[in-house]
Amino acid sequence: MKVQSPLEKRPLKYIATINDEALGEDTAPDFEIRYVDIGNVDSKGHIHQVPTYRFADAPSRARRVVRAGDVIISTVRTYLQAIAPIESPSDNLIVSTGFAVIRPRREILDTGYCKYVLRESEFLHKVFTHSVGVSYPAISALDLGNISVPIRSLSEQRAIATYLDRETAKIDALIAEKERLLSLLAEKRRALITQAVTRGLNPDVPMRDSGVEWLGEIPRHWETQRIAFLFRERDERDQPELPLLNVSIHTGVTVREFSDSHIEQVANDFSIYKVAYEDDIAFNKMRMWQGAVGRVPSDGLVSPDYVVAAPVANIDTAYYGELFSTAAFSAEAARNSHGIVWDRLRLYWEEFRDIRVPVPPLNEQQEIVEHVTKETKKLDELRAATERTTELLHERRAALISAAVTGQIRAGVEA
Repeated sequence: MKVQSPLEKRPLKYIATINDEALGEDTAPDFEIRYVDIGNVDSKGHIHQVPTYRFADAPSRARRVVRAGDVIISTVRTYLQAIAPIESPSDNLIVSTGFAVIRPRREILDTGYCKYVLRESEFLHKVFTHSVGVSYPAISALDLGNISVPIRSLSEQRAIATYLDRETAKIDALIAEKERLLSLLAEKRRALITQAVTRGLNPDVPMRDSGVEWLGEIPRHWETQRIAFLFRERDERDQPELPLLNVSIHTGVTVREFSDSHIEQVANDFSIYKVAYEDDIAFNKMRMWQGAVGRVPSDGLVSPDYVVAAPVANIDTAYYGELFSTAAFSAEAARNSHGIVWDRLRLYWEEFRDIRVPVPPLNEQQEIVEHVTKETKKLDELRAATERTTELLHERRAALISAAVTGQIRAGVEA
């Protein structure tokens, strides 16, 4: 690939149209659409898991019509960089009004080049700096159209696009390998914890049926008890000076950290927040079925809509924090939850306390926690290294795109 002609910059609105077509309110209620929202677009510009709706049942944002060769770019939450080319779309593919639909003027802007020029680092920086809002930054279509992008002859645009298609495909293949490794590590971590907390550490110990459907077989010398015999509900308030705690699906219970560069909207009256003490268990009622639970690492406050469980027996709550986060227990939590819509299921204390759980001897609980901590640390270190490598590959991909579209890659690179 050789780039020789002078680099020119033009406002996007002069080389493409923006938001040409939209579904009208007179669209037939039974018209079936495939709908792309911001959450369906990943950081590499791939579109995933597109749901189908009747027009009457679709979100009100499902309005923008797209055609082959268009590029969609998110105008809300612009930091996500949800940008994707539209290639071989179905006739009923519709995208959210949270996207701007960029349609290249093909006599000026090549469609293959367009998908890359909208990922050039200076363009992305201008999109973000022209966005308005702190927690939900957004840019108007007018401001987006006024941002200038690098432009060359159509033949050179096509050469750049061909080169980037080939080179980014190589990087994407490496990223996919790293992502597969991350998936395997996550599965190994889950299996390790589940095996330890439900079967113990000795593979040769005699087993018995626990009599608890979700649990299955357990070591013969283990007991089972209702959670009510191990924990009581804690509902203490009026300690607003304590730090806030997060209860996450991915990280359990952690102390919430605030960044000087990020302004977060939080409640003014923390006196109504629930107190959770170190070694309690805390969980999100609405996300318990997804594993939003964990041992409390230090005294703090959780949402008044969460549940705090204080130990009343001689147990290691770190063991139960691991047990409660397993997929098997999450499924049992879902079975005992209330709600009509699956993503709004709530697990209340009254149902939580009646679930039967294993009770290994205390020394075994502690051994299990020590084993899990040691082994998961190894896996977490490998995961962190892999994530860093993946991050570097993403950075390399972005730098390659910027270098190609701005002319930094010149003679000596063959197409």
